[in-house]
Amino acid sequence: MEQTGKAFLRSSRHAALLALCYFAAVMIPNCILFFTEPYSIWSKAALLTLPAGGYLLWSVAFRRSGIAVWLSFPVIFFCALQIVLLYLFGNSVAATDMFINIVTTNPGEATELLSNIYPSVILVCVIYLPLLWTATVHVRRKVDFSPRFRRRTAVVGGVLALVGAGLLIPAYQTKRHVLRNEIFPVNVAYNVVLCAREYVKIENYDRTSAGFRYHARRTAKADKREIYVYVIGEASRAANWELYGYDRPTNPRLKALGDEIVVFRNMLTQSNTTHKSVPMILSSVRTNEHDELFRRKGLPALFNEAGFRTWFLSNQSPQGAMIDKLARDADSLIYMGHPRYDMQLLDTMKRIVEADTENDLLFILHCYGSHFSYHQRYPREAAYFLPDDDVAIERQHKQKIWNAYDNSIRYTDTFLSSVIGYLASLDACSALLYSADHGEDMLDDDRERFLHASPTTTCWQLHVASLAWFSEDYKRVFPQQAAAAASHENAPATTHALFQTIADIARIEADYVYREASLASPSYDTTVRRCYLNDHNRAVPFRATGLNGTDLAYFRRRGIEL
Repeated sequence: MEQTGKAFLRSSRHAALLALCYFAAVMIPNCILFFTEPYSIWSKAALLTLPAGGYLLWSVAFRRSGIAVWLSFPVIFFCALQIVLLYLFGNSVAATDMFINIVTTNPGEATELLSNIYPSVILVCVIYLPLLWTATVHVRRKVDFSPRFRRRTAVVGGVLALVGAGLLIPAYQTKRHVLRNEIFPVNVAYNVVLCAREYVKIENYDRTSAGFRYHARRTAKADKREIYVYVIGEASRAANWELYGYDRPTNPRLKALGDEIVVFRNMLTQSNTTHKSVPMILSSVRTNEHDELFRRKGLPALFNEAGFRTWFLSNQSPQGAMIDKLARDADSLIYMGHPRYDMQLLDTMKRIVEADTENDLLFILHCYGSHFSYHQRYPREAAYFLPDDDVAIERQHKQKIWNAYDNSIRYTDTFLSSVIGYLASLDACSALLYSADHGEDMLDDDRERFLHASPTTTCWQLHVASLAWFSEDYKRVFPQQAAAAASHENAPATTHALFQTIADIARIEADYVYREASLASPSYDTTVRRCYLNDHNRAVPFRATGLNGTDLAYFRRRGIEL
C-alpha cells in the first residue's frame, strides 16, 4: 500500500490533480468577486472566463506542474490577500492603498490586526500552504504531466481565454478600463504598479520639495505669547461621539465645556487611509492636486517661516510614509514610547512649554486615538464600558468590540479636555484644533464591514469628529476668527479645511493659504463641491465612493449633503 501511494505521488495523474487543485485555488477570489462586485454582466462573465483560461494555460505551461505553481507565487499571494480582505470588507479588490499600508505599517500594528482576523488567515493557510508543499514535492521528485493531459488542458484554457477576451468588447461599451479595474488578478497587478510609483514619489520627497517656500508672514500678533495645538486623531468616527448625538456617554468632559468648544458637525475625510489622510491634513494641497503633495512642504514648514517654534509629537511609530517626511520639517520631532497612551503627548508638551518660555509655539500632536486594537488604546482604569476583552472580529463579539472602541473615544475625551484645561491655565493666547484622520467600520450593518482603508467607503469611515477651542485671550485679541469658527459648526467641510483653518487662526498669510478655505474665516466658501481622494488618487464626488442606501440615509439624518 505504501509503495502504491508513493507511485501515485510520482505519477502523471498526481501532476494532473495538482494542476486542477491549483486552478480551483486561484479561482476562488474570482468566484467570490463575481457575486460581490457591481460589475456589468459582461465584466462578470469576463472575470470568470478570461482568468480561468489564463490559469489553465499557465498550469500546463511547464512539463512539471510544481514549477508552474511556484512561479505563480505572486498570484497565489494576491489570492490569499484578496480572501483576507474580502473577509474584512466584504467586497472590492486589493487596492493600491492596501499595498502602501503593507509597506508602511509597523510590525506591532500588523500583529494586532492579524491576531484578530485569524479565521481568514487560517483559511488561506489551509488552502494555499498544502498546494505549495505539494508543488515542492513534485519539483523535487520530477513529477511530469502526461502529454495528453497537457494538450487537452491547453485547448480548454485557450478557448476560455479567447471567450473572455471577446467578452471584454461589450464590457468596454459599458465602462472604461474594465481590464485594469475589474478583472482579477490584472487589477491587483495594476494597483501594485501604482503603489510602486507612489512609493518612489515618497522616497524622492526631500529632493522634489527642497526649494519650496510658502513666503509666510503673520498679519497680526497677540500682545502675549501664542501657543497653538493641532491634534490629529486616529480612526475616530463622529457616530460614536456623544457630542454628535451618540446615546452613550463617550464625551462627558468635552460636553461639560459647552459653548467653550466649537464642534464641526459636517466634517468629512478626504481619504479613509492614514497614509494619505494625515499628509493631506498636514498639507495645503487640495484633494484634486494630489501630486502637489510631493512638491510642497507641510504645516511645520509654514509655521517655521512665520516665526514659530514647531514641535511634532507622535504617538505612532515611524512608518516610512509621507507623514514622517512632513513631520521632519518641524524644529523638533519626538516619537513616544510604550505604552503609547495619548496622555503621554500632553505630558511631553507640558515639559516643553515649561522649558521654553520665549517662543511662540506650534504643537502637532499625532494621536493613537482609536486605532485597532481598541482595548490597547487606554489604561485599564479608563475602561468604562465593560466587558471590553480582546476578541476576534466576529459578529458574536460585536458588543465587546464596541465597548472597547467607545472606551477609546472616552479616553480621547479625557485627553482633549486635559489639553484644553492646560492651555486655559497658561498666560498665553492659545487655540486648539482637532480632527480625526478618518472613521471606522465596526460590523454596523449586514455588510459586516470592519476597520477602514477599504476600496469602497461607508458613512462611518467618512464622517469624522472635529472641534476647535479658543482661549479667552485669543477671543479677546482675534474675536473675528473665533466667531467665524462658531458660525461654521454646520458648514460643509473636508479635512482639507484644517490646514487652512489653523493657518488662519495663527493669522498667517502665505502662498497656498486661502481664507475662503478656512473655517475660522468669515469668507469661508460653503459652495465648493467636496471631493474624496480615491484609491487611484483621483478626486471624486463622495457619492461615487461606493456608498449605499444605508450610508446616504445616515447623512440625510444629520443634514449632511454630499
